[in-house]
Amino acid sequence: MNSIRPMNAGGKSLLMQMIPVMLCFFAMGFVDLVGTASNYVQKDLGLTDSEANLFPSLVFFWFLIFSVPTGMLMNKIGRKKTVLVSLVVTMLSLALPIFGDSYTIMLLSFSLLGIGNAIMQTSLNPLVTNLISSDKLASTLTLGQFVKAIASFLAPILAVWGATTYLPTFGLGWRALFLIYCVVSIMSIAMLAATPIREEAADKASSVSSCLKLLGKPFILLCFLGIMCHVGIDVGTNTTAPKILMERLSLPLEEAGFATSVYFIFRTVGCFTGAFALRKVSARLFFMISAIMMVAAMILLLTSHSLIPIYVGVALVGFGNSNVFSIIFSQALVSAPEEKNEVSGLMIMGLFGGTVFPLAMGYAADAFGQFGAISVMAVGVAYLLYFTSKVNKI
Repeated sequence: MNSIRPMNAGGKSLLMQMIPVMLCFFAMGFVDLVGTASNYVQKDLGLTDSEANLFPSLVFFWFLIFSVPTGMLMNKIGRKKTVLVSLVVTMLSLALPIFGDSYTIMLLSFSLLGIGNAIMQTSLNPLVTNLISSDKLASTLTLGQFVKAIASFLAPILAVWGATTYLPTFGLGWRALFLIYCVVSIMSIAMLAATPIREEAADKASSVSSCLKLLGKPFILLCFLGIMCHVGIDVGTNTTAPKILMERLSLPLEEAGFATSVYFIFRTVGCFTGAFALRKVSARLFFMISAIMMVAAMILLLTSHSLIPIYVGVALVGFGNSNVFSIIFSQALVSAPEEKNEVSGLMIMGLFGGTVFPLAMGYAADAFGQFGAISVMAVGVAYLLYFTSKVNKI
């Protein structure tokens, strides 16, 4: 099919169907609040870096467990219902901190947030294919990533607002962020549930064994490790950027938290730049430029002790890391066109890198300060620079 479907089930226009779907992409971005929230929880509870970094690690641990089972669930109940399940789980995760921010409550909240996001990331993109034809799919998913990024960089701003505003926030302080996003989740559930979407017949679900067997292919293994490094750098920067400012410039968290917004703003800009640039230049050249930008960022973050160079380093990571996932993901699919379902499941499992890196960074930060945490990220950047030579010129 080579054209956009103008109408779908129940006579709904495409626009009226895409609005709730895009709101779901916004909800997908809630997972990125974990970096901001973990810093506030660390401050409130007096946690060490390794204890605080357990929160983002928990969130991304569930991608390892739920990606393939979600594919099976989609085949049983459909894509739309699977997305609704993910939204309900996400809503519950956001509701818990409204009642307190004890260590136990936050562990449970972030676990549910990770489970909900793992289900959502696996099911929402396939749902879009039921509304948009293949020739328009890439641009639509890019729009979805932009909407997702809005939620990401709003999170630290809303947390600071809740912590500093004189307006009533029901005694929640920075946790007003969770209340606001919980309300948005409820809106997403209601709007998507009320939107009829005609779905295609389910394909055969991938099994865990069929996915893991692909790691025996050298290029697929390299792609899998690349995804782990990409997500590790993403979550690591999200979590560590404010801590660098607090450690080196003695800024309060409310001011240092803006570094996280800088990261997400430039990641958003990078997504749109990549959407156009990849039409003009090869994937390998664009990937190399992205990797070199991140190398420069690591040097700045390791050596700088003033505000502007640190912000520049954070911005370079955001811009450089913004298109790494899409390039690696597409490279993996092209390398095994007959096993796209299995490759997709395996690449989503690679988001488990968001667990490995923050844990390692937390222990390194406890031992060597934020220099240690950045050094762990630098290992991931070095791998991506190496991976440049493996990227096909497409």
